[in-house]
Amino acid sequence: MENNFESRYAVSPVEAKGMDTTTLRSNFLITDVFVPEQINLTLSHFDRYIVGGAMPVNETLTLPNPDALKAPYFLHRREIGMINVGGEAIVTADGVSYTLGYKEALYIGKDTAEVLFASADSSKPAKLYINSAPAHHQFPTKKVTKAEADIVELGSLETANHRIINKLIVNSVLETCQLQMGMTELKTGSVWNTMPAHTHDRRMEAYFYFEVPEKQSVCHFMGEPQESRHIWMQNEEAVISPNWSIHSGAGTSNYTFIWGMAGENLDYGDMDHCAINDLK
Repeated sequence: MENNFESRYAVSPVEAKGMDTTTLRSNFLITDVFVPEQINLTLSHFDRYIVGGAMPVNETLTLPNPDALKAPYFLHRREIGMINVGGEAIVTADGVSYTLGYKEALYIGKDTAEVLFASADSSKPAKLYINSAPAHHQFPTKKVTKAEADIVELGSLETANHRIINKLIVNSVLETCQLQMGMTELKTGSVWNTMPAHTHDRRMEAYFYFEVPEKQSVCHFMGEPQESRHIWMQNEEAVISPNWSIHSGAGTSNYTFIWGMAGENLDYGDMDHCAINDLK
């Protein structure tokens, strides 16, 4: 088993204004989320948030403990959430196993010493998209299915943003310290997500785009509302969104994305909205 761990420093809006395409992508875009028989993790210094993926095929993968965490084990002072976007997964947390189907989520609380990832069928490997944030209280490990999610329907086909928001790991469904995760599914004919756009100064966010059809892409918009930038993204790639940045996207087809957040506020509605006509 091979693990890859990368650390990225936080970037101010002043710095981001001067970045060219390559520099912008190297600071915010996360490619190669899933590699067979690997766990790939990226630590952002925005709220010490970790984004990554585990793709077991024939092997059982163990959640690593990177030196940068300076901890006895990964979840010593952290919590973790994951959503399966591949074949059936088996996740074992301190000896207790959970089976995750497609688009099902699992929250694992702090002080869990060992986490193992395996695929139920190696011909249909699991793909576990992972988010983790610092935690200072232990909450119970819990599996969440789509049927148990807090579901909201927004937008319309007329504005090309008809979408279903599945709140999976949020405080209306289960208790966490600061981690929140969910999944937004765009309806056929709709391509815009998170439009009108917003920022939220008290927490950062990360997006993971998947179910992007072959030969199609998503253009992700970031930056300050009056100084926006864009990053072209492919299927199964993630992007870091600072608390000062909008996080929105438009695809050449409909798609699905997973959002994850951490910060000092668990209020899902804590947003500073940006009028569409005011964006620049």
